[in-house]
Amino acid sequence: MQNQLPVKRLNRLSWLLSFIIGIIFFIITFNNSSDKFIYPHTFFTVMDVVLVGYSDVWIMLYLAKRFLPKSKKFAAKRYLLTYPAAILIYLLSWYPIRIINENWTVWNIGLFLALIGSGIIINAMITIMHDSVLLYEHKLHSELELSRLKAANAEAMNLALKQQIQPHFLFNALNTLKALYHKDTNIADIYLVHMASFLRAAISHHSSNISPLDEEVKLLRDYLEMQNISFGTALVCTIDLPHETLKNRSLPSFSLQPLLENAIKHNNFTRENPLHIKVRQQGDWLVVSNNLQKRRLTTISTNYGLANLAERYRLWSGDEIIIVEEPDMFSVSIKLLKNEDSNYRG
Repeated sequence: MQNQLPVKRLNRLSWLLSFIIGIIFFIITFNNSSDKFIYPHTFFTVMDVVLVGYSDVWIMLYLAKRFLPKSKKFAAKRYLLTYPAAILIYLLSWYPIRIINENWTVWNIGLFLALIGSGIIINAMITIMHDSVLLYEHKLHSELELSRLKAANAEAMNLALKQQIQPHFLFNALNTLKALYHKDTNIADIYLVHMASFLRAAISHHSSNISPLDEEVKLLRDYLEMQNISFGTALVCTIDLPHETLKNRSLPSFSLQPLLENAIKHNNFTRENPLHIKVRQQGDWLVVSNNLQKRRLTTISTNYGLANLAERYRLWSGDEIIIVEEPDMFSVSIKLLKNEDSNYRG
Protein backbone atom coordinates (compact mmCIF):
# COMPACT_ATOMS: atom_id res chain seq x y z
CA MET A 1 0.00 0.00 0.00
CA GLN A 2 1.24 3.52 -0.70
CA ASN A 3 2.34 5.67 2.21
CA GLN A 4 -0.11 8.35 1.09
CA LEU A 5 -3.24 8.01 3.21
CA PRO A 6 -6.79 8.83 2.02
CA VAL A 7 -7.00 11.83 4.39
CA LYS A 8 -10.15 13.39 2.95
CA ARG A 9 -12.06 10.13 3.08
CA LEU A 10 -10.93 9.44 6.65
CA ASN A 11 -11.94 12.93 7.80
CA ARG A 12 -15.34 12.68 6.10
CA LEU A 13 -15.89 9.41 7.92
CA SER A 14 -15.04 11.08 11.23
CA TRP A 15 -17.64 13.79 10.59
CA LEU A 16 -20.23 11.21 9.64
CA LEU A 17 -19.65 9.23 12.82
CA SER A 18 -19.76 12.42 14.92
CA PHE A 19 -23.15 13.42 13.49
CA ILE A 20 -24.57 9.95 14.06
CA ILE A 21 -23.37 9.88 17.68
CA GLY A 22 -24.56 13.48 18.18
CA ILE A 23 -28.06 12.62 16.93
CA ILE A 24 -28.23 9.53 19.16
CA PHE A 25 -27.01 11.56 22.15
CA PHE A 26 -29.54 14.31 21.45
CA ILE A 27 -32.47 11.87 21.17
CA ILE A 28 -31.56 10.10 24.41
CA THR A 29 -30.92 13.34 26.30
CA PHE A 30 -34.05 15.02 24.93
CA ASN A 31 -36.20 12.52 26.81
CA ASN A 32 -34.49 13.62 30.01
CA SER A 33 -36.26 16.91 30.79
CA SER A 34 -33.88 17.64 33.68
CA ASP A 35 -31.00 18.32 31.27
CA LYS A 36 -31.15 22.06 30.58
CA PHE A 37 -27.91 22.02 28.61
CA ILE A 38 -28.88 19.56 25.87
CA TYR A 39 -27.65 21.73 22.97
CA PRO A 40 -24.18 22.58 24.28
CA HIS A 41 -23.72 19.00 25.50
CA THR A 42 -24.65 17.70 22.03
CA PHE A 43 -22.31 20.20 20.39
CA PHE A 44 -19.36 19.17 22.55
CA THR A 45 -20.18 15.50 21.94
CA VAL A 46 -20.01 16.03 18.19
CA MET A 47 -16.81 18.09 18.40
CA ASP A 48 -15.10 15.55 20.67
CA VAL A 49 -15.75 12.76 18.16
CA VAL A 50 -14.49 14.94 15.29
CA LEU A 51 -11.33 15.88 17.17
CA VAL A 52 -10.65 12.23 18.05
CA GLY A 53 -11.05 11.34 14.37
CA TYR A 54 -8.73 14.14 13.24
CA SER A 55 -6.15 13.22 15.86
CA ASP A 56 -6.15 9.63 14.59
CA VAL A 57 -5.50 10.88 11.04
CA TRP A 58 -2.76 13.29 12.16
CA ILE A 59 -1.03 10.55 14.13
CA MET A 60 -1.22 8.15 11.15
CA LEU A 61 0.26 10.81 8.86
CA TYR A 62 3.10 11.33 11.32
CA LEU A 63 3.78 7.60 11.64
CA ALA A 64 3.46 6.98 7.87
CA LYS A 65 6.59 9.10 7.36
CA ARG A 66 8.55 6.62 9.46
CA PHE A 67 6.83 3.25 9.04
CA LEU A 68 4.86 1.39 6.41
CA PRO A 69 1.10 1.66 7.15
CA LYS A 70 0.80 -2.15 6.93
CA SER A 71 3.67 -2.79 9.37
CA LYS A 72 3.22 -3.99 12.95
CA LYS A 73 5.25 -1.03 14.27
CA PHE A 74 2.84 1.39 12.61
CA ALA A 75 -0.19 -0.31 14.18
CA ALA A 76 1.39 -0.62 17.64
CA LYS A 77 2.56 2.99 17.83
CA ARG A 78 -0.77 4.19 16.45
CA TYR A 79 -2.67 2.47 19.27
CA LEU A 80 -0.18 3.73 21.87
CA LEU A 81 -0.64 7.32 20.71
CA THR A 82 -4.29 7.58 19.65
CA TYR A 83 -5.90 6.27 22.86
CA PRO A 84 -4.07 8.73 25.17
CA ALA A 85 -4.82 11.50 22.64
CA ALA A 86 -8.54 10.64 22.65
CA ILE A 87 -8.66 10.57 26.46
CA LEU A 88 -6.84 13.93 26.59
CA ILE A 89 -9.35 15.47 24.15
CA TYR A 90 -12.28 14.39 26.33
CA LEU A 91 -10.61 15.63 29.51
CA LEU A 92 -9.86 19.00 27.90
CA SER A 93 -13.53 19.35 26.98
CA TRP A 94 -14.29 19.21 30.69
CA TYR A 95 -13.25 22.86 31.23
CA PRO A 96 -15.57 24.59 28.68
CA ILE A 97 -18.47 22.41 29.78
CA ARG A 98 -17.87 23.44 33.42
CA ILE A 99 -18.38 27.07 32.42
CA ILE A 100 -21.87 26.17 31.17
CA ASN A 101 -22.79 23.48 33.67
CA GLU A 102 -21.50 24.06 37.21
CA ASN A 103 -22.46 20.51 38.21
CA TRP A 104 -19.41 19.25 36.27
CA THR A 105 -16.95 19.87 39.12
CA VAL A 106 -13.30 18.91 39.15
CA TRP A 107 -13.93 16.55 42.11
CA ASN A 108 -16.59 14.52 40.28
CA ILE A 109 -14.69 11.20 40.03
CA GLY A 110 -17.58 9.49 38.24
CA LEU A 111 -17.60 12.11 35.53
CA PHE A 112 -13.80 11.89 35.27
CA LEU A 113 -13.98 8.12 34.67
CA ALA A 114 -16.88 8.61 32.24
CA LEU A 115 -14.78 10.97 30.15
CA ILE A 116 -11.87 8.52 30.11
CA GLY A 117 -14.23 5.71 29.14
CA SER A 118 -15.82 7.84 26.42
CA GLY A 119 -12.39 8.63 24.96
CA ILE A 120 -11.48 4.93 24.84
CA ILE A 121 -14.80 3.85 23.30
CA ILE A 122 -14.93 6.63 20.70
CA ASN A 123 -11.31 6.07 19.72
CA ALA A 124 -11.99 2.35 19.31
CA MET A 125 -14.93 3.13 17.02
CA ILE A 126 -12.90 5.66 15.05
CA THR A 127 -10.00 3.20 14.70
CA ILE A 128 -12.27 0.42 13.42
CA MET A 129 -13.95 2.69 10.87
CA HIS A 130 -10.66 4.17 9.70
CA ASP A 131 -9.18 0.69 9.40
CA SER A 132 -12.06 -0.29 7.13
CA VAL A 133 -11.24 2.64 4.84
CA LEU A 134 -7.54 1.75 4.85
CA LEU A 135 -8.37 -1.88 4.07
CA TYR A 136 -10.58 -0.80 1.17
CA GLU A 137 -7.84 1.50 -0.17
CA HIS A 138 -5.30 -1.31 0.15
CA LYS A 139 -7.59 -3.63 -1.80
CA LEU A 140 -8.04 -1.06 -4.59
CA HIS A 141 -4.29 -0.46 -4.74
CA SER A 142 -3.58 -4.22 -4.85
CA GLU A 143 -6.11 -4.73 -7.65
CA LEU A 144 -4.57 -1.84 -9.60
CA GLU A 145 -1.07 -3.26 -9.17
CA LEU A 146 -2.33 -6.69 -10.21
CA SER A 147 -3.92 -5.29 -13.36
CA ARG A 148 -0.68 -3.44 -14.17
CA LEU A 149 1.33 -6.62 -13.69
CA LYS A 150 -1.08 -8.56 -15.90
CA ALA A 151 -0.81 -5.90 -18.61
CA ALA A 152 2.99 -5.88 -18.38
CA ASN A 153 3.07 -9.68 -18.49
CA ALA A 154 0.74 -9.75 -21.50
CA GLU A 155 2.89 -7.18 -23.29
CA ALA A 156 6.05 -9.17 -22.55
CA MET A 157 4.44 -12.39 -23.79
CA ASN A 158 3.16 -10.64 -26.90
CA LEU A 159 6.61 -9.26 -27.68
CA ALA A 160 8.18 -12.68 -27.16
CA LEU A 161 5.67 -14.28 -29.51
CA LYS A 162 6.25 -11.61 -32.16
CA GLN A 163 10.00 -12.12 -31.85
CA GLN A 164 9.43 -15.82 -32.55
CA ILE A 165 7.58 -15.04 -35.79
CA GLN A 166 10.18 -12.77 -37.38
CA PRO A 167 13.15 -15.20 -37.24
CA HIS A 168 10.82 -17.91 -38.56
CA PHE A 169 9.89 -15.72 -41.51
CA LEU A 170 13.50 -14.69 -42.13
CA PHE A 171 14.64 -18.30 -42.28
CA ASN A 172 12.11 -19.14 -45.00
CA ALA A 173 12.68 -15.90 -46.91
CA LEU A 174 16.46 -16.26 -46.98
CA ASN A 175 16.21 -19.84 -48.19
CA THR A 176 13.91 -18.68 -51.00
CA LEU A 177 16.24 -15.82 -51.85
CA LYS A 178 19.19 -18.19 -52.03
CA ALA A 179 17.32 -20.48 -54.43
CA LEU A 180 16.26 -17.53 -56.61
CA TYR A 181 19.84 -16.27 -56.98
CA HIS A 182 20.80 -19.68 -58.37
CA LYS A 183 18.02 -19.38 -61.01
CA ASP A 184 17.66 -15.70 -61.96
CA THR A 185 19.52 -12.85 -60.30
CA ASN A 186 17.15 -10.20 -61.67
CA ILE A 187 14.12 -11.86 -60.07
CA ALA A 188 16.16 -12.40 -56.92
CA ASP A 189 16.90 -8.66 -56.81
CA ILE A 190 13.20 -7.84 -57.13
CA TYR A 191 12.45 -10.35 -54.37
CA LEU A 192 15.09 -8.72 -52.19
CA VAL A 193 13.50 -5.28 -52.67
CA HIS A 194 10.10 -6.58 -51.57
CA MET A 195 11.71 -8.42 -48.69
CA ALA A 196 13.43 -5.22 -47.51
CA SER A 197 10.12 -3.32 -47.76
CA PHE A 198 8.37 -6.02 -45.77
CA LEU A 199 11.05 -6.10 -43.06
CA ARG A 200 11.07 -2.30 -42.82
CA ALA A 201 7.31 -2.31 -42.19
CA ALA A 202 7.60 -5.22 -39.75
CA ILE A 203 10.33 -3.47 -37.73
CA SER A 204 8.32 -0.22 -37.61
CA HIS A 205 5.50 -2.19 -35.94
CA HIS A 206 7.88 -4.05 -33.65
CA SER A 207 6.81 -2.25 -30.46
CA SER A 208 3.10 -2.03 -31.35
CA ASN A 209 0.70 -4.54 -29.89
CA ILE A 210 -2.23 -3.40 -32.05
CA SER A 211 -2.02 -2.14 -35.63
CA PRO A 212 -4.62 -0.46 -37.88
CA LEU A 213 -6.07 -2.92 -40.36
CA ASP A 214 -4.90 -0.95 -43.39
CA GLU A 215 -1.29 -1.22 -42.17
CA GLU A 216 -1.69 -4.95 -41.61
CA VAL A 217 -3.05 -5.33 -45.15
CA LYS A 218 -0.14 -3.30 -46.54
CA LEU A 219 2.26 -5.65 -44.75
CA LEU A 220 0.36 -8.61 -46.18
CA ARG A 221 0.61 -7.22 -49.73
CA ASP A 222 4.39 -6.87 -49.39
CA TYR A 223 4.60 -10.48 -48.30
CA LEU A 224 2.26 -11.52 -51.13
CA GLU A 225 4.50 -9.85 -53.71
CA MET A 226 7.39 -11.97 -52.47
CA GLN A 227 5.35 -15.16 -52.73
CA ASN A 228 4.09 -14.31 -56.22
CA ILE A 229 7.71 -14.20 -57.38
CA SER A 230 8.18 -17.72 -56.05
CA PHE A 231 4.88 -19.29 -57.10
CA GLY A 232 3.51 -17.09 -59.87
CA THR A 233 -0.06 -17.85 -60.92
CA ALA A 234 -0.10 -20.94 -58.70
CA LEU A 235 -0.95 -18.60 -55.83
CA VAL A 236 -4.01 -16.35 -56.08
CA CYS A 237 -4.89 -14.06 -53.18
CA THR A 238 -7.98 -11.85 -53.18
CA ILE A 239 -8.31 -9.11 -50.58
CA ASP A 240 -11.86 -7.77 -50.40
CA LEU A 241 -12.19 -5.34 -47.50
CA PRO A 242 -14.26 -2.11 -47.44
CA HIS A 243 -12.34 1.16 -47.17
CA GLU A 244 -14.24 2.06 -43.98
CA THR A 245 -13.19 -1.21 -42.36
CA LEU A 246 -9.55 -0.67 -43.33
CA LYS A 247 -9.52 2.77 -41.70
CA ASN A 248 -11.60 2.10 -38.58
CA ARG A 249 -10.62 -1.39 -37.48
CA SER A 250 -7.47 -2.92 -35.99
CA LEU A 251 -5.82 -6.28 -35.38
CA PRO A 252 -3.00 -7.55 -33.18
CA SER A 253 0.10 -6.55 -35.13
CA PHE A 254 1.63 -9.10 -37.49
CA SER A 255 -1.58 -11.16 -37.67
CA LEU A 256 -2.36 -11.62 -41.36
CA GLN A 257 1.02 -12.69 -42.76
CA PRO A 258 1.23 -15.87 -40.62
CA LEU A 259 -2.19 -16.93 -41.95
CA LEU A 260 -1.04 -16.61 -45.55
CA GLU A 261 2.20 -18.42 -44.73
CA ASN A 262 0.22 -21.17 -42.98
CA ALA A 263 -1.92 -21.74 -46.11
CA ILE A 264 1.15 -21.90 -48.35
CA LYS A 265 2.95 -24.29 -46.04
CA HIS A 266 0.14 -26.83 -45.68
CA ASN A 267 -1.20 -27.04 -49.24
CA ASN A 268 -0.13 -28.42 -52.60
CA PHE A 269 -0.70 -26.04 -55.50
CA THR A 270 0.34 -25.67 -59.11
CA ARG A 271 -0.58 -23.41 -62.03
CA GLU A 272 -3.16 -26.01 -63.03
CA ASN A 273 -4.53 -26.30 -59.50
CA PRO A 274 -3.75 -22.96 -57.83
CA LEU A 275 -4.17 -22.09 -54.18
CA HIS A 276 -6.94 -19.53 -53.81
CA ILE A 277 -6.74 -17.42 -50.66
CA LYS A 278 -9.49 -14.93 -49.81
CA VAL A 279 -9.38 -12.18 -47.21
CA ARG A 280 -12.82 -10.72 -46.56
CA GLN A 281 -15.04 -9.21 -43.90
CA GLN A 282 -17.97 -11.11 -42.44
CA GLY A 283 -19.83 -8.94 -39.95
CA ASP A 284 -17.40 -7.99 -37.18
CA TRP A 285 -14.98 -10.72 -38.24
CA LEU A 286 -12.13 -10.85 -40.71
CA VAL A 287 -12.06 -14.23 -42.49
CA VAL A 288 -9.02 -15.69 -44.24
CA SER A 289 -9.99 -18.80 -46.22
CA ASN A 290 -8.39 -21.07 -48.81
CA ASN A 291 -9.28 -24.10 -50.86
CA LEU A 292 -7.93 -27.21 -49.15
CA GLN A 293 -5.32 -29.20 -51.04
CA LYS A 294 -3.49 -30.75 -48.12
CA ARG A 295 0.20 -31.36 -48.47
CA ARG A 296 1.57 -34.55 -46.98
CA LEU A 297 4.27 -33.23 -44.68
CA THR A 298 7.30 -35.34 -43.87
CA THR A 299 7.25 -33.99 -40.32
CA ILE A 300 4.30 -33.51 -37.98
CA SER A 301 2.93 -29.98 -38.17
CA THR A 302 2.98 -27.97 -34.95
CA ASN A 303 0.57 -25.32 -36.32
CA TYR A 304 3.24 -22.88 -35.19
CA GLY A 305 1.78 -19.81 -36.88
CA LEU A 306 -1.81 -20.43 -35.81
CA ALA A 307 -0.88 -21.24 -32.22
CA ASN A 308 1.23 -18.10 -32.01
CA LEU A 309 -1.54 -15.93 -33.45
CA ALA A 310 -4.21 -17.50 -31.24
CA GLU A 311 -2.17 -16.83 -28.11
CA ARG A 312 -1.38 -13.21 -29.01
CA TYR A 313 -4.99 -12.53 -29.95
CA ARG A 314 -6.22 -13.98 -26.66
CA LEU A 315 -3.76 -11.77 -24.75
CA TRP A 316 -4.85 -8.51 -26.37
CA SER A 317 -8.55 -8.98 -27.05
CA GLY A 318 -9.74 -11.72 -24.71
CA ASP A 319 -11.34 -13.49 -27.70
CA GLU A 320 -10.44 -16.68 -29.51
CA ILE A 321 -9.82 -17.09 -33.19
CA ILE A 322 -12.21 -19.43 -35.01
CA ILE A 323 -10.68 -22.22 -37.12
CA VAL A 324 -12.94 -24.16 -39.48
CA GLU A 325 -11.74 -27.09 -41.56
CA GLU A 326 -14.05 -28.66 -44.16
CA PRO A 327 -13.28 -31.29 -46.82
CA ASP A 328 -12.50 -28.66 -49.46
CA MET A 329 -12.01 -25.44 -47.47
CA PHE A 330 -10.00 -24.11 -44.52
CA SER A 331 -10.69 -20.76 -42.81
CA VAL A 332 -9.54 -18.70 -39.86
CA SER A 333 -11.77 -15.94 -38.46
CA ILE A 334 -10.46 -13.09 -36.32
CA LYS A 335 -12.72 -10.58 -34.62
CA LEU A 336 -11.93 -7.06 -35.76
CA LEU A 337 -11.08 -4.53 -33.07
CA LYS A 338 -12.33 -0.96 -33.12
CA ASN A 339 -9.55 1.62 -33.24
CA GLU A 340 -10.89 3.60 -30.28
CA ASP A 341 -11.10 0.42 -28.17
CA SER A 342 -7.55 -0.64 -28.90
CA ASN A 343 -5.52 2.56 -28.66
CA TYR A 344 -4.56 1.95 -25.05
CA ARG A 345 -3.11 -1.41 -25.91
CA GLY A 346 -0.55 -0.02 -28.30
